[in-house]
Amino acid sequence: MFVIIGYVLVVGSVLGGFAMAGGHLHVLFQPVELIIIAGAATGSLVVGNTPKVLKAIGKALGSCFKNTAVTKAFYMSLMALMFEVLTKVRKEGLMSIESDVEEPEQSTIFQKYPEVLADHHIVEFLTDYLRLMVSGNLNPMEIENLMDGELETHHQEAHVPAASVQTIADGLPAFGIVAAVMGVVHVMGSVGQVSNAELGNMIAAALVGTFLGILLSYGFIGPLASLLNHKTNESSKPFECVKTTLLASLNGYSPALAVEFGRKVLYSTERPSFIELEEHVKSTKGK
Repeated sequence: MFVIIGYVLVVGSVLGGFAMAGGHLHVLFQPVELIIIAGAATGSLVVGNTPKVLKAIGKALGSCFKNTAVTKAFYMSLMALMFEVLTKVRKEGLMSIESDVEEPEQSTIFQKYPEVLADHHIVEFLTDYLRLMVSGNLNPMEIENLMDGELETHHQEAHVPAASVQTIADGLPAFGIVAAVMGVVHVMGSVGQVSNAELGNMIAAALVGTFLGILLSYGFIGPLASLLNHKTNESSKPFECVKTTLLASLNGYSPALAVEFGRKVLYSTERPSFIELEEHVKSTKGK
């Protein structure tokens, strides 16, 4: 929603200011220039990325027009889930959660938190390391190194679409110049064959190419790359929360303190207070 609002502001400000200065809006309508710029940018995107990355870019761009799923309520549910799991481990032993870890969709604990269960990636990350805790003798340092490696891979992979989109944004002004130069070449080839008025219109059309390239870069595509970076950073926080909580538990802290460790790594805008989290945990335990 905010992306649409931002685009409306960009277009409204640019075209409105141009019209207020006495400009003729119809002059800016140059579909040929737009075809050159957009086609060249799309072609370079296809050349510079693998099919896997192109698919990821399409999925990432679609997410820009949706609200983020990583909200304060999601974090509260995630931490309440981990609290219940770790409490069960503390009371009944690690083997007591084996069935919960192997089939989280059938687990009565996981079923209390459908918003977390719907996030396949975070559930897989959580259950994988709980499974290691159940079946292995790894110490906290070894598990932390393993987690860091997985999170680094996830971070790199998640940033690829944003980097690719930013590359296209950086190249759009140059493609605009290409379109403008081609327009000027067309003008020079028409000297002596058309009237001065027609030459003026052709020069204006050529200059629109430069205008479009810069506008598309800094007003449309560049901001999308920035938004994708923000979304990627936000999406990594649940994994950091799980990592911090599980490591605190492995180091001997109680479930309540382990969850408090996880709460502290969250951004302040989504981080619940200690009292909010405590009340939420109590309300879900009674279900």
